Amino acid sequence: MAHQYDRILIGGRLTDPSTDRVAQVVSPSTEEVIGHVPLASTADIDAAVAAARQAFDAGPWPRWSVQQRAAALRDLADRLDTRAAELAGLAMAETGCPRGFAEGYFAIAPSNYLRFYAELAEGYVFEEVRVNGPTRTLVVREPVGVVVAIPAWNGPLPLTTQKIAAALMAGCTVIVKVPVQDPLACHVFAEAVAESAVPEGVISVFAADAVESEYVVAHPGVDKVSFTGSTAVGSRIAEACGRDIRRVTLELGGKSAAIVLDDADIDAVVPALVGCGVAFMQGEICTAQTRILLPRSRYAEFTDALARHMSSLPIGDPADPATVIGPMITEAHRARVEEYIALGRKEGATVACGGGRPAGLATGWYLEPTLFTDVTNDMRIAQEEIFGPVVVAIPHDGPDHAVELANDSPYGLSGTVWTQDEEAALRIARRVRTGTFSINSYTLDINAPFGGSKKSGIGRENGHEGLDDYLEPKAIALSGAPLTD
Repeated sequence: MAHQYDRILIGGRLTDPSTDRVAQVVSPSTEEVIGHVPLASTADIDAAVAAARQAFDAGPWPRWSVQQRAAALRDLADRLDTRAAELAGLAMAETGCPRGFAEGYFAIAPSNYLRFYAELAEGYVFEEVRVNGPTRTLVVREPVGVVVAIPAWNGPLPLTTQKIAAALMAGCTVIVKVPVQDPLACHVFAEAVAESAVPEGVISVFAADAVESEYVVAHPGVDKVSFTGSTAVGSRIAEACGRDIRRVTLELGGKSAAIVLDDADIDAVVPALVGCGVAFMQGEICTAQTRILLPRSRYAEFTDALARHMSSLPIGDPADPATVIGPMITEAHRARVEEYIALGRKEGATVACGGGRPAGLATGWYLEPTLFTDVTNDMRIAQEEIFGPVVVAIPHDGPDHAVELANDSPYGLSGTVWTQDEEAALRIARRVRTGTFSINSYTLDINAPFGGSKKSGIGRENGHEGLDDYLEPKAIALSGAPLTD
């Protein structure tokens, strides 16, 4: 096997695991075993929590200056940059993401997150004195404590650094539980941590099965859990954290609506819609624009153009620079997406393009980009997250109806509007209940808050709001007067 890792990172040290259990990593494009990593046991998790607890309660990290912590993160970022090509290769091999996405996101986002929060925290106000008449109060923002970070399998290393960069700059210590489907790049990260200026105890990294994952989430030594993944799993994590009033950030599923108004330029909009829908990591991404709301008067025109464009997307080897659509992450996940395609047909929707496995690709867990037309918003394919290269086209009767359809969803993660009328676009953006929204594009800004409403999650990542979520405000009265009516 090309990528074998025999140790796990416990408190910044690469350590032999307590058992010989391993997770085999299978390439979604070749179906071959390409590596393995150790699986953490409950004893390993206890050791990781103890190290994090000691480092937080008695170690130097929370007591270092912000500048010292920032220097350590920049050192770690530099080490990741030297391995960027390796990280891109692992992303293609273990997740199936196309080369452009691997090189443009998986390889560079980790160090970008670390540097961004190092800089942001250096200008952040951690302490301030508030004056109210004779009362003077010192307000301090203190680190929440030991954090468990759980990234999703569709971007495990970028999502890991998105979480821990903010947590570390807040002064927290962190335990990262990585997914078993694609943990290889995260183990490269663990090696970089072990070599970096981050002190002992501060970071642990390991893969774990479901039982052990639940164990670390409910561990009494943990102060906060930050999770990215499905709404179903997020609900269980929230329940576990709620029993102990443990802090939690949840970035969960989505079924985002792209609202197209009747003045939209079809030649410009269709490629962009496809780019932020099925061509966005094969649709295996929570923010994919998978409900396309089209003006009824132009419905046939737009769906015909969408079908033509989607049918032209190159499918195949993720390492081929021409590839746009790579394989699904696992065989089981492809089967789940295929069940939704069968369900859509059963519900009465029409497959305008795709709907099957591509010819000539017998090896690998590939699916054709699929467009459903004749869809109503109450169908399950319009309400449930499919997490694959499947989009539905729904007609609307004007802006008010489009907003109504967009909000008629259990999710509220992202959304877009496509029009030449910027004032109308902003009015719509303000009315759609989502955590993020874009006009004539789909854009995420590391300096702006990211997260969802409704069943799409709790809390925010990115921006100063991401740092806020790892801090607890404390009020210290310096002087004052008795309360009066």
